[in-house]
Amino acid sequence: MANGFISELAKRIQENVSKVIIGKDQEIRLLLTSIIARGHVLMEDVPGTGKTVLAKSLARSIDCSFSRIQFTPDLLPGDVTGLSVFDAKKAEFVFKPGPVFTNVLLADEINRATPRTQSALLECMEERQVTADGVTRKLSEPFLVIATQNPIETQGTFPLPEAQLDRFLMKLKIGHLSHEDAVRVLDRFIENDPLQELMPVCTIEEMNRAQKEFSACEVSKPVREYIASVTEFTRLSKNVVLGVSPRGMLQLMRACQAYALIEGRSFVTPDDVKALAIPVLAHRVVVRGAYGETNASEEAVKEALEKAQTPTEQIGRESDR
Repeated sequence: MANGFISELAKRIQENVSKVIIGKDQEIRLLLTSIIARGHVLMEDVPGTGKTVLAKSLARSIDCSFSRIQFTPDLLPGDVTGLSVFDAKKAEFVFKPGPVFTNVLLADEINRATPRTQSALLECMEERQVTADGVTRKLSEPFLVIATQNPIETQGTFPLPEAQLDRFLMKLKIGHLSHEDAVRVLDRFIENDPLQELMPVCTIEEMNRAQKEFSACEVSKPVREYIASVTEFTRLSKNVVLGVSPRGMLQLMRACQAYALIEGRSFVTPDDVKALAIPVLAHRVVVRGAYGETNASEEAVKEALEKAQTPTEQIGRESDR
């Protein structure tokens, strides 16, 4: 069954990543939810909280190709997608693929690049392809973008436009460690770096299978109506300038399907929706007078969850009537 396979696969990867990342089990689980649901992830926090290490740990846990781009103000779109170079021997232009031609792409400090360069990822993230010189080239499957960014208040950053934010399935915060977890990190890293010793525990075929099978997870009609109501209420709030789009609503449902399977269930519950609403929806909401302020957007999503009526009937493998 799909739920047993995906649950076991996620557990295997999470245990492997936890050899490096301590005290962030839920963040790892959400990252796995995104990749199984074929979504991209944006991680925002101050420098040094482990965003890049978490992304690298996930990539090393899957036996697939990995590329990293350090975004800087002088980075050009061609440095991301690739460009045509004249080959003197062949007397013709030859396309040289950029780092996006990979399975897991780490876009480090994405908001340090200019909007022109940031937009180079739009087609890659949505259509999973690159069009250059009139030729469209498909990207490998799976294809996951894990982007990190510093808070927009940080000097020298270019905020991502709403259209690009909407292409990320989730926006996560890593946060600081508790005292106990901080001591465990010191203990683990005192002699060597466990990231260098991390080995793959998942094949590319297994991940492709998980991405194909997750949509079989049951989403009953009451839960679908609940998801629709939550997203509608984000648009009805008087303080919200931009609410959740239909794409955001669909991505919330898909994330819930993957999350339920990771938890070992073959059906989505209202609690899954509540657990994922903020990481999936908050970055899509713009509050009047608070552009880029994550807390204001999160409050708007919480308000929508409170207004939407939670299904009370039994949720499970039931036929829609």
